[in-house]
Amino acid sequence: MFLVDYNTSIESMGYAFSKLEMDSALLDGSSSNHDVASSSHLNRQLNSLDHDIAQLTKLRSRPHDNLRRVLPGKRVFPVSTVKMLAGREANLSGRGKFSSGDCCHVLSKYLPVNGPWVVDQMSTRAYVSQFSVDGSLFVAAFQGSQIRIYDVERGMKVQKNILARSLRWTITETSLSPDQKHLVYASMSPIVHIVNVGSATKESLANITEIHEGLDFSSPEEGGYSFGIFSLKFSTDGREVVAGSSNEDIYVYDLEAKKVSLRISAHTSDVNTVCFADESGHLIYSGSDDNFCKVWDRRCFRAKGKPAGVLMGHLEGITFIDTRRDGRYLISNGKDQSIKLWDIRKMSSNANCYRGYRNYEWDYRWMDHPPQARDLKHPYDQSIATYKGHSVLRTLIRCYFSPEYSTGQKYIYTGSHDSCIYIYDLVSGAQVAKLQHHKSTVRDCSWHPTYPMLVSSSWDGDVVKWEFPGNGESPPPANKKILGRRQFY
Repeated sequence: MFLVDYNTSIESMGYAFSKLEMDSALLDGSSSNHDVASSSHLNRQLNSLDHDIAQLTKLRSRPHDNLRRVLPGKRVFPVSTVKMLAGREANLSGRGKFSSGDCCHVLSKYLPVNGPWVVDQMSTRAYVSQFSVDGSLFVAAFQGSQIRIYDVERGMKVQKNILARSLRWTITETSLSPDQKHLVYASMSPIVHIVNVGSATKESLANITEIHEGLDFSSPEEGGYSFGIFSLKFSTDGREVVAGSSNEDIYVYDLEAKKVSLRISAHTSDVNTVCFADESGHLIYSGSDDNFCKVWDRRCFRAKGKPAGVLMGHLEGITFIDTRRDGRYLISNGKDQSIKLWDIRKMSSNANCYRGYRNYEWDYRWMDHPPQARDLKHPYDQSIATYKGHSVLRTLIRCYFSPEYSTGQKYIYTGSHDSCIYIYDLVSGAQVAKLQHHKSTVRDCSWHPTYPMLVSSSWDGDVVKWEFPGNGESPPPANKKILGRRQFY
């Protein structure tokens, strides 16, 4: 959140922002060290306002019409921060303050691209890095059995160091409960473990200093380590956990009943990613190595393995799905080296699915993406936009919508095998930033929900934060008054 001293004059403040905005690259939140895609690579599919998500994104991140007016009958976009501040002081919008769209228009100009500053350095690969819903905590999980929880408001100090129980290969996924009291973690095992994050114990050694309760996702006839869990998410109410597994199934675990309440034979290959579509918990999205995204509606779940619909367009397996949390839109990262944006209103029935066939041998775990595959297109692609530039190799690399509060979800960001983090404009498809620091694959990264800060983790063991303006300080505590200062909005 941007802050300014009461004693700062409007003239000096205006000069500072004018100087900043003289450089168009800085206006976009990037610097000369970050690549910006040429116009020839822009995604044209959403440039015209012929699709709802383009219009919704613009509405969420566009200022009030009166703040955009420069002459009678003439409006400009984008609007400089100085003009918006002057318009607010003159109460041009009639509200006396900035709306959420006004705030997003200001904040979304200042991308978290400066730095980075090292948060932590570990000796093993980082697989997971995620902020909590309110941004007060940050979780990083590593191949060497460790999960670290950092207190964001105390300068990313380690609040809890967890040594995982019964680890197989690596920690594949973690998820914090909405109340931030519990954390679940998974590995290549049907047993998921849950830890009390709110306890006073800093060193949480499984079943020695603290109990790590096991949640068994297997059925009685399945013994031992018959499958592993790739993806794990809490429901919004914290009562359920949805999981995707290597045995092609989706599970919903009831935490109160302490048992699996739903098992779906969902795909024909590994289910790499699952999530609840929105707060209701009725819809579940899944993505698999069978190349399909599927939508499951628990309210009308009639036949075993029968989805509400299928989304096809990826030519290779899907590594991750992120929901826009509106029950309509989602994005997916694919081994075909692309992110796709989907509208579930365009999904097809299961009977009409098509799987393309490739005429080359390729394994993303150890081979580079073949050149002959780069320009291939799915004949029945149902996605509404495609984003390319990053690399999806060796591991299940993740992608996300940018935060609603600070950007109006106008960006998409992702890790990459080439050790970088990429940020794309949702509507135009332009690459607006490319963050470079790591020396190995960036599997996961996370954008703070309210503050212009992004934290990335890599197989090089580094956990680093990127910020704007980049002074290296942690964000101010939420909802806390700071004497002698006032907020922009």
